Parts: sequence; structure tokens; C-alpha cells
Amino acid sequence: MFSYRHAFHAGNHADVLKHTVQIATLQHLTQKDTALTVFDTHAGAGLYRLDSEFSEVGGEAVDGVQRLFDAEALEPALQEYVDLVASFNAGSSHKVYPGSPFISQRLLREQDRLKLFELHPTDTRTLKANVAQLEAGRQVVVLQEDGFEGVKKFLPPPSKRALLLCDPSYELKSDYGRVLDMVGDSLKRFPTGVYAVWYPIIPRPEAHDMPRRLKALATKAGKSWLHATLTVKSSKMSITATDGKRPGLPASGMFLINPPFTLKGALQKALPQMAQLLAQDRNASHSLESGG
Repeated sequence: MFSYRHAFHAGNHADVLKHTVQIATLQHLTQKDTALTVFDTHAGAGLYRLDSEFSEVGGEAVDGVQRLFDAEALEPALQEYVDLVASFNAGSSHKVYPGSPFISQRLLREQDRLKLFELHPTDTRTLKANVAQLEAGRQVVVLQEDGFEGVKKFLPPPSKRALLLCDPSYELKSDYGRVLDMVGDSLKRFPTGVYAVWYPIIPRPEAHDMPRRLKALATKAGKSWLHATLTVKSSKMSITATDGKRPGLPASGMFLINPPFTLKGALQKALPQMAQLLAQDRNASHSLESGG
């Protein structure tokens, strides 16, 4: 149950997609003076060392965020992402990678609130220690509980404005159904919230059904939606690999319900460049669709 650790994957291509979308979304939502609440259902440890034993095992940041640091003339949304990650590092060092909790906290204002859910006991302890260094007071709350269930008691938030981020590991097949159940329940409790779901694109029926079922939920609720995907390589496992490494995640997607109207335009520019810079073979691609 507690085997997944995001430290193995910090800064990979999925994080680039996920956090680029997160930043662009929060930058839009914080333009309005009314307080905003951000819910992070699977917060992780919050901060990651890219030179740690965990990160170096997979080395996934090398083919992720590190490629963007070496690139020139990035599209605005990607540049905002790179600049924010760089702001957690001194000088030209790129050893610290901020997870979604610290990205959110960096962009929130004094009147905003951040509620972080994490069930893994080790990551919860690390998250609490990392958050304590922020001295953010009551702005940030860490809850060691199941985010799928825990978020229910906070919807709708007092200010009636919120972003809910959901990116479980999907190690358990049941996670796919739980995401759908949570989004469906949340839309009933709080129809005007912004919901952002990350999911892996892998050879599993539940993964391929995810965007279709999320689209159905949005359509049933009469809400707009946006679906972005990033593929960096073929999903076929190589049978000739000699290095003993697993092939890794080939692609992932972000599905948003009630997305900011500015997000589609930002991703139309950023996604092609993202696919080009992060490509690991000739099968790299991207897609973007919207509705509602």
C-alpha cells in the first residue's frame, strides 16, 4: 500500500506537463481578489533533491526538467515553469525540485489557503517538516489522511473558489475508479470548482477509459473541460534492453473541468515545444482538446 514514492520520478516529463498546467492555472485564478483554496489530494513530500539516492535511481529528471534548463527561447508557459523551479535553487544549481504543494504555496497570496493530503507516513513526516520551514502559519495545513475522502468535508470552501489537484500513483487499479467517484461527488458538492486530474497513459483499460469518463462527468454537469496529453516515447517495452532498467512511463495526461479560459491558448503554444524537447524517440507527440 505504501510502496510508491514520488521521489523516484521527481522532475520527469509527467511533472513537466502537470506542473506547467498547475502554474498556468494558478496564475489565472489568483488574478481575482477573492480568496482561493487549493486542495492537493496526493501531496507527496513537497520538495525533492534531484541528487538524492531516490532520484538518481531512475534519473528521470535528466529527460524531464533538466532538458528545459538547457533549452533556449521557451514558450511563455514553459518559461514560467522553468523560472519557478529555478527559484528554489541558488545560482545555477538545479538540485531541488518543488512538488505541487510548494508550487502552489509559492503562487498563493496571503488570503489564500492550501490543504495538503498525504497518506504515506514517511512522506507525511517529510512534508510536515518541509512545510514548517515556510513559516506559513495557518495558510498551509497538512493532513495525514486519504485525500479521496478527506476533501469532501471541505467542499464547498468558504470563499466559493477552489482548485483541486488530484494525481495519485495509480499503483492500485482501484485508484482510477476512486478518482472518478471523487470528481463526480465534488461536482455535486461544489459545481464551480476547478478540478485538475493527472493520469498515466499506459497499456491498461482503466487508463484509456479515464479521459472518456471524466468527459462524461463534465458533460453531465454542464461544465467545460480541457484535455492535454504528452507522449515522449513508444509504449512498447523493448525486449532487447541490456541495462536492466524498466522502460518507464511513456505518456501522461491532464484533464481539467472548469479550466481557466486562458489555459487552452497557453498550452497550444507550450505542448508542441514540450513534445519536441522531451522526446525520447520518434513516437513523441501531444494532443489538446476541449469542450463544454
